[in-house]
Amino acid sequence: MLNDAIAETHEQRSDLPGKVEMQMTDYAQFWKPYAGAVSLTFDDGLACQLQKAIPVMDGAGVRGTFYLSPRGRDWEQRLKPWAEVARSGHELGNHSMSHTCSANFTGGAGGLESKTVEEIEADVLAAQNRLAQLAPHQEDWTFAYPCYQTDVGRGASRQSYVPVVARHFVAGRGGGEYGFANCPDAVDLACVWAIAVERMSGFEMIGLVEELTAQGRWVVLAFHELDGARLTVGSHEFKMLIGYLRRRSDAIWTAPLGEVARKIAHFQATEPQRLSG
Repeated sequence: MLNDAIAETHEQRSDLPGKVEMQMTDYAQFWKPYAGAVSLTFDDGLACQLQKAIPVMDGAGVRGTFYLSPRGRDWEQRLKPWAEVARSGHELGNHSMSHTCSANFTGGAGGLESKTVEEIEADVLAAQNRLAQLAPHQEDWTFAYPCYQTDVGRGASRQSYVPVVARHFVAGRGGGEYGFANCPDAVDLACVWAIAVERMSGFEMIGLVEELTAQGRWVVLAFHELDGARLTVGSHEFKMLIGYLRRRSDAIWTAPLGEVARKIAHFQATEPQRLSG
């Protein structure tokens, strides 16, 4: 049994009253023959991703997950290239129809603060109805929270819409803390931690992946633009990362978010005692 193979080490600081015991778990048997996993995710269905990311990934045999918002009357024509991306082995994901974020970004009304859970659910499902037409072969879908934000309303009436995502998707990609990644037995698949990589060097991205996968974690990197103006990574840096992942493919499993999530979901369903502590 996997439980028998997992070893746990414990560190406790007696000089810090009330400090909880820290646990580090060895996930070697779970990931075998790999040390850990990485998923490359891309938001907003940008032209630069089609032009600069996908050719590099295809050349290295690396697959990713691309989150789209199918809004507008021209959505079919606008997103037509992504149907071919899906047929070539990449994964498409849901980024909502309206891409609603907090009104605090720009001021005024109309943001998540003024939405209800029911309105967000209707928006997400409308997007899914359209996206399913782009990739009818794709069975399992994942969701990326716009702006990494998971709540609607404000103050005492603020609510999470993570349960909506849990009902409709195999996984949802949220935000996370720099330098940390997902533990297979502990991650909430409805709100998977991701690391935003804007303006990172190739060396920094490689270092994060190397160290965190060595810890047996699932690293999720979130990209937007390549060679863009703001939420961007340089093409040279991206090529460095992809070249590294190709060279380390014997030790690091690089796969779309949904594919890794399915493996973890099976583990969490069959090893529930791992979640009870």
